[in-house]
Amino acid sequence: MVAPALPGDQPSLAFSTYAAGSLLIGGWIDTRLGLAKTPTEYRLRQDPDSGKTVLFARAARAASGMMHPVKVRLVKNHQITWRWKISGLIDTADNTSRQHEDSPVRIVLTFAGDRSDLGFRDQLFFEQAKLLTGHEVPYATLMYIWENRQPVGTVIQNPHTGRVRMIVAESGPRRVGEWLEYTRDIRADYLKAFGEEPGQLEAVGVLTDSDNTGATTEAYYGNIRLIADGR
Repeated sequence: MVAPALPGDQPSLAFSTYAAGSLLIGGWIDTRLGLAKTPTEYRLRQDPDSGKTVLFARAARAASGMMHPVKVRLVKNHQITWRWKISGLIDTADNTSRQHEDSPVRIVLTFAGDRSDLGFRDQLFFEQAKLLTGHEVPYATLMYIWENRQPVGTVIQNPHTGRVRMIVAESGPRRVGEWLEYTRDIRADYLKAFGEEPGQLEAVGVLTDSDNTGATTEAYYGNIRLIADGR
């Protein structure tokens, strides 16, 4: 099961609490991005360096995520921390391009909000996305990604809709093959990406995708944590 939250913590999303080779359950939901898309393969494995269980992802012309509902009302300095490692970049990936929007690793945050305030283009996107995926699309989605060329800190709008924004957390090949750890202020990043206050944080997840480039990519995710008030 998922480890309980610590004092001052919001729910812990710790893969290390599972046994390697077991099923990823405890609230995690396999989330398809399209009924016609090949799903990404996710498996729990033992990290040979630390001995801890981590989540392995392999996408071969594939795209799907693993999401965990959290239902968190953000407070000041509400942080997310995570670890990831990639085996290599997707050479032709470019998240500014509709045809090449892929990434070996993504941390995905979804948010609630009032859809009635959105314009026609976004309303149409939500309707079309529901038909393609079979489920409701969140009001807003913020992703942290590993980009090939765009500098760290760059905000990239999804080519299909303004309700999905990406922040470049890592860029280029220099640290490929290393375990890397990040801490981000969720509210500050949402304000930077969307220019508005965030609603309730609905879910946290991971996404490894290569459907647009047709590549094969592999990556690893370590524990994810949500920490209230910077504690």
